[in-house]
Amino acid sequence: MLIIPIKDGENIDRALKRFKRKFDKTGAMRQLRARKQFIKPSVQNRQKIQKAQYIQHLRDSESI
Repeated sequence: MLIIPIKDGENIDRALKRFKRKFDKTGAMRQLRARKQFIKPSVQNRQKIQKAQYIQHLRDSESI
């Protein structure tokens, strides 16, 4: 459970923004969406490798 202390005179929009940022950092929504459907471990590994290749390609093209 997230607790966001609100200071005296603080704008509610600012507190809501802090809450949203903190909620995003927990990764609860990503985990919930990932659990909606089963992904085979071999597919997960393949996606992980493809993502690493893509990032490496971006880094290589950036340095040139």
